[in-house]
Amino acid sequence: MSAMTTLTERLGYGSGSRVLIVNADELGFCHAANVGVYESLRAGGATSASLMVPCPWGREAAARYRGEDIGVHLTLNADHELYRWGPITHAPSLLGGDAGFPETVEDVWDHADLDETRRECRAQVERAILWGFDVSHLDAHLTTLQLRPEFFDIYLELAIDFALPIRMLDANLESRLGFPATELARSAGAVFSDRSITLAAGSGRHELEATLAALEPGVTELHLRPAIDSPELRALTDDWGERARDYELLCGKPNLGQLAEEAGATVIGFRALRHLARSS
Repeated sequence: MSAMTTLTERLGYGSGSRVLIVNADELGFCHAANVGVYESLRAGGATSASLMVPCPWGREAAARYRGEDIGVHLTLNADHELYRWGPITHAPSLLGGDAGFPETVEDVWDHADLDETRRECRAQVERAILWGFDVSHLDAHLTTLQLRPEFFDIYLELAIDFALPIRMLDANLESRLGFPATELARSAGAVFSDRSITLAAGSGRHELEATLAALEPGVTELHLRPAIDSPELRALTDDWGERARDYELLCGKPNLGQLAEEAGATVIGFRALRHLARSS
């Protein structure tokens, strides 16, 4: 029996079922993201979201929380030149040269102390819990924690300690890592979807429908970054158009969740996987 079949059957579906998690990333990034993510969860097609605890609008995201399926988007980078945030533990090795986390993944890898990284990531999860979030899963901003074995160890350790499912890299990317991440995670007892996908830049409703029609059996996570189009968003990031597009795909009519069901997929959130992580 394959691992893919095992996961769908453990969730109570048939071995050939196509199950989809629709995750809205970067809650807390800015006000436009907070509005877009919560509207996507409450009136759109998102089934889950991920919170960037250190970001300037993280606390406001907590004030809006009403029990939705939200995990922690573990953050070690501030990847916008003029919009900064930094470690909540004030760890020296996690500070770049410009008032916050480093901009690049490579800068984190070159300078971050692993013990300080571990404390920072744990503190982000604990702060989300303190703010009242019923944390449903973990994933990693810019995949910083997923691409190097010493950082992946921290990621996996947190997943096991908090009994939370995690986002893994897609299999075709993992082949370039140089270490067996999926095998390590499975051996440790971690729970994760069978694959994780994003829409290509410039994709619209047609490309979304084609992606949904081509879903393979198993559990797939589709992650987007919805935000409402606003002067704030346009001032903060050059990719504002993609974020506004993701919001329209999630909240337009029919919304992404409805399109997925029309394509024959069953839509769930991360809490279903968390139940497996905590019952195993």
